[in-house]
Amino acid sequence: MINRKNLLYSTFIGLEVEIIRSSQRGLEGLKGTIVDETKNLLVIETKEKEVKVPKVSSTFRFFLDSGGHVDVEGSRITFRPHERPKKVQETAKSSS
Repeated sequence: MINRKNLLYSTFIGLEVEIIRSSQRGLEGLKGTIVDETKNLLVIETKEKEVKVPKVSSTFRFFLDSGGHVDVEGSRITFRPHERPKKVQETAKSSS
């Protein structure tokens, strides 16, 4: 079960997400399901199409299984999916 504590260590594929801020204003408010992820992009499936969203210039609202949500600056998750758990942990240690 994905929660606030383990979100950044988890796979994002299958999660519901909303873009709450973006340098590309047309992406703001976009909601859908994450279907793919690269180092720099999230691919979000909406009712109409798949949209590639740059991580670094966006803020995402991830919806949790518990019914809550977590807002994350894209720059905090600009890693390859398989590298993210280690990189997030290293970032947390260096900011302590």
